[in-house]
Amino acid sequence: MSLNSAHFLQRSRFEPEQFKTQQQYKLRNGTEVHIVAPGIIAFEPIQPVSPKSILLSSGVHGNETAPIEICEQLVENLLNEKIVTKHRVMFIFGNLPAMNIGERFVDENLNRLFNDSTAIDNQEQRRAQEIKSAVKDFFESDISNPSTFDESSRLHYDLHTAIRESKNEKFAVYPFLHGESYNKAQLQFLSACAVNTILLSQSPTSTFSYYTSKNYKAHGFTVELGKVKAFGENDMSKFTDVVKMLEELITEINLDLPLYENCPLDVYDVKQVIDKHSNEFTLCFADNIPNFTGFPKGTLLATDGTHEYRAKVDGEAIVFPNANVALGQRAILTVVPCEI
Repeated sequence: MSLNSAHFLQRSRFEPEQFKTQQQYKLRNGTEVHIVAPGIIAFEPIQPVSPKSILLSSGVHGNETAPIEICEQLVENLLNEKIVTKHRVMFIFGNLPAMNIGERFVDENLNRLFNDSTAIDNQEQRRAQEIKSAVKDFFESDISNPSTFDESSRLHYDLHTAIRESKNEKFAVYPFLHGESYNKAQLQFLSACAVNTILLSQSPTSTFSYYTSKNYKAHGFTVELGKVKAFGENDMSKFTDVVKMLEELITEINLDLPLYENCPLDVYDVKQVIDKHSNEFTLCFADNIPNFTGFPKGTLLATDGTHEYRAKVDGEAIVFPNANVALGQRAILTVVPCEI
């Protein structure tokens, strides 16, 4: 079945039964197309000249539409042969039912399900298992060609948008590396995408980017590209650099990146991870306060029953505050500037 001139994401969302079984075919330019499942599609050049295995994911939260629209256009351009990949690349559109209802998720936050659990009690849990299986097959199949295999060339950019405005509109979370060194070339690439704020996670999580980083040694990042908006309401001019660099990542062997010392990076370390433990959890600042707003030492940030959470140092800033998460999940991060 050829998808030339078709709309893979739209058909995945509204006619998923078409992709219940895996399908494979070649484009006229020789690129192999592998449809793994609804919303999961991979491309491989007929003669790979690069060891890179690139995973681009979006829509893990169904209402975060700008990254979905960016990746959808890249897929369509590949299928219609407007661009040609020089690397193995897989696109995952995460939560299709949540996209269709314009919500973050249907039953459960998909980006908290990338762990060792094998539960399949709701649609997000089933999708997490499907995605993990596809990622395993994709990354482990690169080992089949020993002449090009290079574990350090596995890349994963999990593209999101944030619930609230941010002082630093675009930023990326660098997953906990368990003592491994940070890769400055990756930070140069992100800077070329106009993503110049980096959060260094200091503990394991159940997010998609940590999962690929930990299990497949991928250079994985959660990349936030602005604020949540409905389909069709995004100002795509804000993503010019992101689109340009993602296309070059796919279609070029080597990238012309800025020198690290010329990248205007702001790097933050996580100071506190504050989880929600009761239904009495309350944030102690206004809903319209943007991410990366700093507070003086001692400022009350949140309460959970009788427990109080306060800023421990001057300038401690808040990121991802959300009092509506499930019990036991992270309700707020606090961060402080640091150097790599």
